Amino acid sequence: MTSADRRILLVHAHPDDESLNNGVTMARYVNEGVHVTLVTCTLGEMGEVLVPELAHIAADRDDTLGQHREGELKEAMAELGVTDHRFLGGAGRFRDSGMKWDENGHATAADEIHDNAFWHADLTEAASLLVEIIREVRPQVLVTYDEFGNYGHPDHIQAHRVAHYATDLAAARSFRPDLGQAWDVAKVYWVAMSASRFRDGLRAIRESGDTTTFEGMDPDNLPPFAIEDDLLDAMIVAPDFVPAKLAAMKAHKTQITEDGAFFAGGMDMAAVVWGTEFYRLIKGTRGPVGDSGLEEDLFAGL
Repeated sequence: MTSADRRILLVHAHPDDESLNNGVTMARYVNEGVHVTLVTCTLGEMGEVLVPELAHIAADRDDTLGQHREGELKEAMAELGVTDHRFLGGAGRFRDSGMKWDENGHATAADEIHDNAFWHADLTEAASLLVEIIREVRPQVLVTYDEFGNYGHPDHIQAHRVAHYATDLAAARSFRPDLGQAWDVAKVYWVAMSASRFRDGLRAIRESGDTTTFEGMDPDNLPPFAIEDDLLDAMIVAPDFVPAKLAAMKAHKTQITEDGAFFAGGMDMAAVVWGTEFYRLIKGTRGPVGDSGLEEDLFAGL
C-alpha cells in the first residue's frame, strides 16, 4: 500500500485534544502523503479560558468560546498540515458537556448539562453522522479514546462510544445504505501514554526541585491514561515533528498556556516528552514490530 492509498481518521471530543494526543502522528502522516481526517465532536464551549483578556467569551458570560476555539483549531490544523477536518454533524451540532472533578480526581459529568450536550446525544444519531464520514473517507485506521475517555470526561467517553458504534455500523451492508457503501475499518487504536515514561518523567521533575509542574500527580499512583507498557501496542516516534505539535498546541491559546507544564524544559525536553505517541490496538491484527517491541506504524501489516 502506497502512502497515497493510506487513510487515517481521528475522532476527538474538543479542539486541542487532537494536538495534545496525536500532534506528531498527524504531522508525520501528512508529511508522508497519507490522507488524515480529523472529526471533532464539539466546539469546546465549556472549556476554561486561560487568557485574561478573553475571559468575557466564557460560557458563563458571552458564551462565544466555541466560535473562538473553532478558529484556534483551524490554526492548529494549519500547523500540522491537516486539510480535512470536520465537526460531527457540522459546527455546533453537539455542545461541549462540561465536567467537574470527582473525589478520586477523575473528570465526571457536571451537575448541570446543556440540553444539546454531546453527553446527551442519541448514540445512533451521532454514530450515523460518523458512519457517513467513515464511508466517504474509507480509512484503514481509526484513532479515538479508551472506554474511560482516558481521564473520565463525559465527552471523551461519548466520543469513544460513537466511534466504536459507528465503526461497527459502517461495516454493515444493510445499515443505512443511503449513507454510502459499507466500509470495514481494519484497525482501531486508543490513544495512550506510557506509564514508565510518565513515571520516570515525574520523578525527574520532582528530583530537580520542581514541585509545581504536574502538581498533585504521584509517580506511584498515576492517572488512568498512563498505561503500563506491556499493554501498549504501537508507538509513533517522530521528534522532527515536535515543533509542529508545539505550534499546534500553542494555537489553542485559550486552553494551553505557553508558560505552563506542557512546555516545561525547553525543546530538548519537548522532543523526549512529545516526540513519541503511544497507542493500544483494539481492533485488527497487530503488524510487524520494531526494536521497541511495538508497532512503529499504525498501518503496520496492512
